[in-house]
Parts: sequence; C-alpha cells; structure tokens
Amino acid sequence: ARITGASDGTLRFDGIGTPVTDFLTNRTGFVVLHGVEGISGHPAGVLHVDGREVATEFPQIIDPKQPIMDIRALTHTVAPGLKVICTMEGDTFEMEDQRNWTDASYKTYVRPLGLPHPYTLKAGETIEQAVELRFQGEAPSTTKSSGGERVTVSVSAAAGRVPRFAMALEAQHAADALTHEEALSLLEPEFLSCYFDAREAGTEHLRGFKEMGDLLDTDVALEAVVPGASAPRKELRAIAGQAEDADVRFASVAVTPASDLSFVMPGTVFPDTKAFDALYAAAREAFPDTPLGGGTFVYFTELNRKPPPVDALDFVCHTTCAIVHAADDRSVTETIESLPYVIVSARALVGDKEYRVGPGSIGSRTSPFGGPTAPNPHNGRVTMTRNDPRQRALLGAAWHLGYGARMAEGGVDTVILGAPIGPFGLIHHSMDYPQPWFDQEGGLYPAYHVMRALYAASGSMRRVTTVSAPRNVQALGYEDDGDLVLWLANLTGDAQTITVDGLGGGNVELCVLDEETFVNCAQDPEGLDDTSRSADPGRIELGPYAVARLSVAG
Repeated sequence: ARITGASDGTLRFDGIGTPVTDFLTNRTGFVVLHGVEGISGHPAGVLHVDGREVATEFPQIIDPKQPIMDIRALTHTVAPGLKVICTMEGDTFEMEDQRNWTDASYKTYVRPLGLPHPYTLKAGETIEQAVELRFQGEAPSTTKSSGGERVTVSVSAAAGRVPRFAMALEAQHAADALTHEEALSLLEPEFLSCYFDAREAGTEHLRGFKEMGDLLDTDVALEAVVPGASAPRKELRAIAGQAEDADVRFASVAVTPASDLSFVMPGTVFPDTKAFDALYAAAREAFPDTPLGGGTFVYFTELNRKPPPVDALDFVCHTTCAIVHAADDRSVTETIESLPYVIVSARALVGDKEYRVGPGSIGSRTSPFGGPTAPNPHNGRVTMTRNDPRQRALLGAAWHLGYGARMAEGGVDTVILGAPIGPFGLIHHSMDYPQPWFDQEGGLYPAYHVMRALYAASGSMRRVTTVSAPRNVQALGYEDDGDLVLWLANLTGDAQTITVDGLGGGNVELCVLDEETFVNCAQDPEGLDDTSRSADPGRIELGPYAVARLSVAG
C-alpha cells in the first residue's frame, strides 16, 4: 500500500495485493465515504466505467437501492469555487446510501452487489486498485482554527410538542427488572413497549410485562414476532390466548413475521402485499379495538426497501442501531447527524400515520443476517453486538440526549428509548457479559438521568433550539410547569464551551453529569440534582461527553 500527496493538494492511495492461497471474500478493496452535511441533495458529476459523464446529485431522500452505479469518478463541490474529483480505479465501484442504517455517509465500494458473492481471489493473481483525490478551482481564504471556539445555542419560540417517550422491555429481562423497584418507580415512560418473540417466549413473560406496567403505572404495548407467515390467524390467536391467561391488556399491538427480521437486499421488488394483508387482518381479529402497528422490527433500511401497506395500520415503526458498520466513538455519535434524514425519508413513506421509532439503541437488538448478534465477551467496541460498553458510559447519556433532541426536532410522534436493564438498560443488573465498575458498585447508568427527564417531558411544549455546531453539541428545550428547561449534550471527546441565548433574564440553574459527578449520579437517583448551581449562560463548560440541564424559573 502506498499513500502519496502533491503540492497541488492531490492525494492518491494505491493498493496492490497477491494472495498466496485462494482467498474467499465478500468484499476486498477500497471503500470511500462521502459525508452527508453539505452534500445530501447537492449536485454530483459521475464518470461511469464505460466513459459516459452524467450529472446527478447525492440523494436527499434516503435511497433504498444503490443511487449511483458503475462508477469510475465522482465530482462535487466542497466549498464555494472549489470542486473535488474522486477517481476510483481497478474495479467497478458503486454507491449505497448508508443513512439507511443511520451512518452519516454515502459509501462507494467494490465490488458490485449484482455480481456473485462470496467470490475467490485466486492464488498468485495480483489485484491493483487506486483512489485519487484532485481539486479544481480556488480554495476560499480561511483563518486557521485555533481550536476551542464557542458553540452557540439559541432558544426561541414554542414549536409543537415533545414526542411521547416510551421504554423498551425484552421478555427475558422482565422478571429481573422487577427487582429494581426503587429506581424504576421514579421513571414515567408514556408506555412500556414489550418485545415478545413467540418462538421463545410464553405466558410467564407476558405476565412479567403486566407486572412491570403496574410498577411503572403505565400502559403496556406489544411487539409480537409471529413465527411464520403461513398461518398468522392461528399464531396470533395463540398469543392473544396467552395474554388473556396472563391477564394483560395491550394499549397497542405491532406485529411482524419472524422472516422479516432478516435484511432485504437492495433492488428487491415486493409488489405483492398479500402476506402483509393477511398478517394485519389476523392481528385485527386477535386484538380487536386495539391500535395496530407494523413496518419492521429492525432498521429503517428494511422499512425503506419493503414498505408495508400503511393504510392497513394505525402506526408504522422501525428501530435504529448506532454500530452497524463502525463502532468507534465518532461513528457512534455521528449517527445522531443522520437522524433528520431518516425522519424525512420515513415520513415520505408513512404520510400522516403515527410514526413510532424504536427501540433506538447503540447496540443491536437482533442481527439482520439471522442468528445471534456478534459476541462481545471482552467488552470492546464491536459492530453489530448487543452489549456495547458505551450504554453504561457518559457517551451513552450524551447519545440518548442527542437522539431525543433530533427526534423532537423532526416531529416524530413516539420514541422508544431506554430499557430497565440489559444491553439497552438504564440500571445495572448482573448479566452474562462484563460491566466494569458497575459489576462491583452497581447503580444507575448516566443515561438513566437523561431518560428520566425525557419520559417526564413527553407531550410538553417544545422550544426551538438552534445549534451553531450540531455535530458537536445537541440541545432540547421545553416548558415544564412554566419553567424553561434546556438540556445540552457534548457529543465529542473534547471539552466544549457553549453560549446560550434566549433564556430570558432569570436566574439560570445548572446541573451537570460529567466525569466529576459520574460516581454520585450512579449511586443516587437524585445525584444530578445535587450538582445544581447558578450559572452564566454566556459561558457553559461541558467536558467530554457531558450532559447538562439548565432551568430558568418562569
């Protein structure tokens, strides 16, 4: 491999490889990522492999297929008067829209998915690929950044309501979650969204859902995975019978066949909705007078590629996961950047139906490839695993706040976020994977304090917030019994200095969850309130991945 640069700004990556044995692979070669901010919806010039030059654009609405194919080079504007030409040699490249998985990028890769895979690189046959970046035009004059610039957050007029925030619960965690009554009793989710896979769960799990709903004094909603699509009436009647035996009534029911937990290949066409129609009719029969939901229990990708007949539903749902393609800290927090595109694209599919997102999580609830998710016995940063360590960290709290803020900004109706215990939990419980520090000390994860506030804020009047650097900082403002509340999240590993405008002239009370207050907040549900102090909104200092709550009395 060789990387070379020139004084005119040209940058070239060359790769040459010769397998010493036959090598079976799904993808071997360069991958080029284009970001989305300032690029989505903007023009692009495409040089195709056959020499054709075509003018197109990076899609604004998320493309369920490959938006650009047979690529040799892509050209687009990176600053006023300056273009970049990205030339990819040695194979045929094509692009997919990774916002489908909440990645903040368009991915250009080899080799085309339409070709057979896996494929074999033969022993002794050399492959060569190269990616070159060249610039055209004049770079605009800039002042070198000195770092530490302030982020400005402006709070202005009222704009709609905060979404309904609900809590997720998986069947296998219901009984253990009930042992944390004291911490859970302080949470006020709008409802409990209960995941029930009829291939594995039964009446005792449904009884656990009811007991948890009683503890939280909230409604119980059902996410039912139906084992097959061939006899949905029989299978859904069986689930309804188990619910009756458990003496549980559901505020809503969402259904999916187990087969739809697997991923859908791009370009696949599903013109026949008979399976959906039969499933939804069977659900209406089994749970009469109960709001019915559907769509997908996995990622937006599958909703985008296989949209259901929404007219048959009362609400449409999908989940998200922050570690599908990359598990480094920056990629995880970048998923917050992609959420507005997901929301707009989903609205184009579901219209004015209730739009329900979740569970949103850093880790992956199920694997879209079938079978178990990726193992993570050493508590690492691993893609497509359930037990991501950042769920228990400050980053997890910042991610939850940023996620909730983007959902509120986008006008999503209902957001399912957080769980009592487990890989997506808010409270420590001993599990079959390591949870450093918490396994010794127990307690509450930082996200507990964020979600306690979001659950309580459901339906409150939201205030518009404008952030000068939304990649680094996210904000959610709302009214609470006449007071103005503003939450801030630092989505970076660097300290951020923030100036807040629009809070009015009253005294500003500041509470911060950061590395200094972490231990007390983990040990005390009221630990965040204990950090309260008066603050100058002209200068708020937030450490790496810290969250803060500002309150101004009305």
